[in-house]
Formats: sequence, structure tokens, C-alpha cells
Amino acid sequence: MKNTFGNNVSITLFGESHGEAIGAVVDGLPAGIAVDEGFIASQLTLRRPVGAISTPRAEKDAFTIVSGCFNGKTTGTPLCIIIPNENTQSKDYSATYGKARPGHADFTAFSKYNGCEDYRGGGHFSGRVTAGLVAAGAVAIDLLKKKNIFIGTHILNCGGVNDVEFKDYENEIKAISTKAFSVIDDSAGEQMIKKIKAAATEGDSVGGVLQTAVVGLPVGVGEPWFDSLEGVISHGLFSIPGIKGVEFGIGFGCAQLLGSEMNDEYYYDNGTVKTATNNNGGINGGISNGMPVLFNCAVKPTPSIAKEQNTIDFVNDENTTLATRGRHDPCIVHRARVVVDSITALAVCDMLSQKFGTDWLGEG
Repeated sequence: MKNTFGNNVSITLFGESHGEAIGAVVDGLPAGIAVDEGFIASQLTLRRPVGAISTPRAEKDAFTIVSGCFNGKTTGTPLCIIIPNENTQSKDYSATYGKARPGHADFTAFSKYNGCEDYRGGGHFSGRVTAGLVAAGAVAIDLLKKKNIFIGTHILNCGGVNDVEFKDYENEIKAISTKAFSVIDDSAGEQMIKKIKAAATEGDSVGGVLQTAVVGLPVGVGEPWFDSLEGVISHGLFSIPGIKGVEFGIGFGCAQLLGSEMNDEYYYDNGTVKTATNNNGGINGGISNGMPVLFNCAVKPTPSIAKEQNTIDFVNDENTTLATRGRHDPCIVHRARVVVDSITALAVCDMLSQKFGTDWLGEG
């Protein structure tokens, strides 16, 4: 039973939605990396609820770094960040214990942990646990910026409304980096928000697609076969609650093309190797080719909805119905965006360490 991701730079998540605290331990960071607590706080803000399109549960996310940092820099030992849970309403879940919420991990968690799991608010399976991931990821994102590697995610589609795709990568990443609702085209964002609010009014929810770009990654990062760059990133992405699909470049769209249409033709631009298109998403043979790494994530509609649904009572072995009560998001896409950035940064740090050694990530 493991909760750790990564080989050279690794992250371990701990805590439950309604427990005393959640958090993360990052191991493998070199000593001497500046830890910007203000930036960590700003990243956590991007994960917090946003008005009527999010859950009413509001946490301060007042984190504490309890190890691995001294005088504002990493010490080289495990970096441990703890975030208290302060706004819980556990009674919302005690009355429905044993009823499997459709789309949730209630039944599978009960089966895996023999009924010993903390079921309140989804326990360790809750999206609340991603706050620890975001706090740890902020350190990795900040570190990569100093290596001129930038990561950004925008909402490509939500509720059937499309944003424009990445084009001017680096400038667009900077433009969306502080937006609470991360879209390139703000008018598209306004339409998406209307769709979310309409679903919430009906006691329902919506999903969407996130598009992520990694710019500035050196050529040659990644391994063939089992530690391919897209394989490691995908491993991290599928750990995020609600992610049900990942595609790199044009993904499934490649199945409709001829080889002559799919192939990214190479050319030199002032001595730098580039490709005319980026259908492969910046990766060939599992290894970065110097173009922006580009991928999309499908985020399912929030499973906690007010509509009555058929389900089972797995404690009493009987069929029943359930309408989810409590405080829930009608959409998690806008909050998941910073979580995707965070796990991507940690995966990239891990792969960079595999190629260049952990000390390459250090400053100076």
C-alpha cells in the first residue's frame, strides 16, 4: 500500500479529507534550493474554491514546513509540508455510511482496506489531499522556472465550450498563470462559467478538458519503453482524482491521419532543431525532442451530485438509492488545473534528475 510517486525526486502524500491534517513529503531535492513560501501560498490559492462554481468548503491552507528547509533553502533532507484541516463537517457522511456514492471510491476503498478506511469526505481518496500535492509542486515549479522551464495549463473545454489552443506558448503560460479561471480567451471562460452554474442549479455537474504545455525542456529527457517521458507524466496525472484520459500532441486524432500528415518535419532555425508541426507533443521514442511538451487531460464531471441515483448499501448487502448531500463542486476542472501543473513539475524534476543527476536541479 504505497502513496509515493517518483524515483529520484519523489513525493509521498498523507492525510485524509476530514482528518487533522494533510500534507506531502518531497525527497531527493538537492540542498540550497530557495523555498518561496509566498509562491506556495499563491499556488494553493489557485486550488481553492471560486464562488458559486465551487464547493462552499473553504480552507485557509495555512501550511507549515516542518523539515527539509532552513534559512529559506532546502537542506537536502526530506521536505515535509503539513496543511491543517479546519473546516470539516463530518456529520454529512455518517448518515450515509455504507452507501456507495456512484463515481466515488467508497466501495473500492471499503474492499481494499477491509472497512478500516476513514470514509469521511472520501478520506484519503478526496481531492482535498491534492492541496499537499500543490504545495510540494510549487517548489518544483519555482525550481524549474530558474532553469527556464515553464509549465502552464488552461481549460481547453468545459461544458461543451472551447477555449483556443496554445499557440504563443511562453507568453500564454505567463498570462494564465495567476488566473483563478484559467483560459486564454476570457469570453470563452465566461460561457464556461455559465454552463457550470446552470448544471449546479439542476443539482448536476460538468467535466472538461485541460491542456498543458511544458516549454524549455532540454532535448533527450526520458527513457525508451517503461520510463518514457509521457509514461511517467501520465502515471502522475492519473493519480489526480477525476482524471480519466490523457493524450499527447493530437492524441487519438492521429488515428485519422496519413503518415505524411502526422509526421512532424524537422528543420534548423539558427542552429536549433525544430519541427514544423507538433503532432507528437514534443516527444519521440519516449524522449523530449526540444519542442513544447503538449498534452490534454480529460476531467470527469464531479460525481457528487444532488440528483437521486441507484446504488448499493455494501454493509447491509442491499440495493438502495442515494442523493449526495454536503458541500461539493459542480465542476472541478478549474481547480484541477494547478494540480496538473504541480504533478507535471514533479514528474519533470524526476526525469531531469534521471538524465543529469539530482544536483543539476540545484542553484548555481
